[in-house]
Amino acid sequence: MKMSKRNGAGLTANQPEPTVTREEWAEGVADRLGGEAVVEFDTARIYVDREKWLSTIRRARDEEGLNFFSWLTGIDWSKEVEVGEGVEDVDGLDERFEVMCRLSSVENSDAAHFVARLPKDDAVIDSLVPLFGGAEWHEREAHDMFGIDFRGNPNLVNLYLPDAFVGHPLLKSFPLLTREVKPWPGDVDVEGMPGDDEEPGAET
Repeated sequence: MKMSKRNGAGLTANQPEPTVTREEWAEGVADRLGGEAVVEFDTARIYVDREKWLSTIRRARDEEGLNFFSWLTGIDWSKEVEVGEGVEDVDGLDERFEVMCRLSSVENSDAAHFVARLPKDDAVIDSLVPLFGGAEWHEREAHDMFGIDFRGNPNLVNLYLPDAFVGHPLLKSFPLLTREVKPWPGDVDVEGMPGDDEEPGAET
């Protein structure tokens, strides 16, 4: 733990510097950047206005020391679910897309997931490519899989899907046709062990 001479916090040479919790750190970053912080399972999420997405991420990089871009992805919050189980409270669900990216420091353990909400009928957000060149690949993937438009991305073309492909496979409403003819891996009938159907006490 670092030791400090007297400073603005009134510390002396033999006193440890004060530490802050993950919640306190995230709330401080959110307050300075104009966002809203949520911390769950020691992971900080900072929700920001999509219209300030690019400027907020720039400030997080330049002012908060979060200068390492790890990844970017999308989330589809939808009531219409073609495969699997939907959310329990369908009536209370706010249908939307979320774009999420993770930024962290290369000097310490500071890190946060930055999240912007996008309307279903206007899934457009500014590209982070001007700030992090590596974001281009991730934005192309999210565009491919969710149909999100990243304004300013210089190469927003299909990454995985052929040009003639129709739809976006990670949308909750997208039908996974292969699972209609082939079960999910592991979703098969399992036969019991020999003797499982015998009555207790029966002779073998």
